[in-house]
Amino acid sequence: MRCVIQRSGPASVTVDGKVTGAIDRGLVVLAAFAAGDTDAELEWMARKLPALRIFADDEGRLNRSLTEVGGGILLVSQFTLYGDCRKGHRPSFMGSAAPDLAEDLYDRFGGLLRRQWSQVAEGEFGAMMKVELVNDGPVTLVLDREAPPAPGTDP
Repeated sequence: MRCVIQRSGPASVTVDGKVTGAIDRGLVVLAAFAAGDTDAELEWMARKLPALRIFADDEGRLNRSLTEVGGGILLVSQFTLYGDCRKGHRPSFMGSAAPDLAEDLYDRFGGLLRRQWSQVAEGEFGAMMKVELVNDGPVTLVLDREAPPAPGTDP
């Protein structure tokens, strides 16, 4: 599982001219899933996001989390985060989970995230989305949580 997290002011997702999710401030989370992802990866990420200390304290240091400052999480599916551009000029998306599996993982992850944080808005899985945000800072992080290798395979 891979997420790009952006600390944000106002942010929204629009599909076909209609806003499907919006926050006033908080985290915009672009999430991608791999075929081997399990509930362990989803649960880890859902616990991690609200606790990330990426908001400034009174001294301007990144010491506060979303749980301390409030705000929302805008969750957006983004399979292209697993795009591999090392060979040629066209990205390969072989590292991304197949669409049916990715949608199931995305739905489960959204549910787990809502258990951790009450203010979760979303885009629409598989849709062509317009994401607008005010990147605050800017502060942008990439979090990876890979499933462990299957028993008997090389890591």
